[in-house]
Amino acid sequence: MKTYQIVGIGNAVVDVISQSDDSFLAHMGIEKGIMQLIERDRGEVLYGAMENRVQTPGGSVANTIAGAGALGLDAAFIGRVHDDALGHFYADAMNEDGVDFVNPPVAGGELPTSRSMIFVSPDGERSMNTYLGISSELSSKDVPNAVAGSAQIMFLEGYLFDKDKGKSAFMEAARDCRKGGGKSGIAISDPFCVERHRADFLSLIENDLDFVIGNEDEIKSLFETDDLDAALAKTSAICPLVVCTRSGDGVTVIGNGARIDVPVTKVVPVDATGAGDQFAAGFLFGLATGRDLETCAKIGNICAAEVISHIGPRPEANMQDLLREAGLL
Repeated sequence: MKTYQIVGIGNAVVDVISQSDDSFLAHMGIEKGIMQLIERDRGEVLYGAMENRVQTPGGSVANTIAGAGALGLDAAFIGRVHDDALGHFYADAMNEDGVDFVNPPVAGGELPTSRSMIFVSPDGERSMNTYLGISSELSSKDVPNAVAGSAQIMFLEGYLFDKDKGKSAFMEAARDCRKGGGKSGIAISDPFCVERHRADFLSLIENDLDFVIGNEDEIKSLFETDDLDAALAKTSAICPLVVCTRSGDGVTVIGNGARIDVPVTKVVPVDATGAGDQFAAGFLFGLATGRDLETCAKIGNICAAEVISHIGPRPEANMQDLLREAGLL
């Protein structure tokens, strides 16, 4: 089995992106700026209402892994798709992006391939309406021990905690990775995800993970506090490396017993979709290639800035060229 520098486990979701204004969102009953889980029938209605659709392979951690691959890491993604048209589109697109899609589409799968209808407002906010489908059925059977056990970095998606078999898959993968000498970490995903699974999240972070990446709302939600500094201190007490993105206020990294605050240049996003995912891609690229934590954060910021400059959750520019221009590669 091939050895990878980075392996992600997460929801394999086809992103369907369309631009829309606030009046359209109100008319369709779409809550602006958040991710909502929807049923299959609602998904079909929203899909039919979208104009000038752009279809791409997505999912938070999948986007991160694709970004890490674009930076030059040997990357793989573990997800579950159905043996249907969207499932084959997803698997083929990941492979074409240079990321090994480890599992083939599931013949006779229990649910259709997952998809998320993303409506991008003129201010760059994205309103996500996700039908989870088959991706949420991922279990330990979908995670080859040889892949997890030989990964240099394993990155897990918090959304998959909604089912017990997803939790089990995460714990086993993290432990296999650690046994093989790798580092495992998690993308918290969103505050509501933490609300549903706080005890399990904290147990996994403390006992099985080497790093955690989240935004300030997600980090604060871990310990049910509005005090970010307090939440960071508590999280760093149970995890060796904590990375907190704070939008226009920069990034805070706590590792090796020290806190680093890295600023960002504030810009108005064309589309905020994927900003956190691509920050994680850049940060983990830095980590995988032995860079110091401040440099890791700077690389992450460049990756996030690139992805918010255009529609879509994955990089369009040559990221290695951008890093060279910034003196980081």
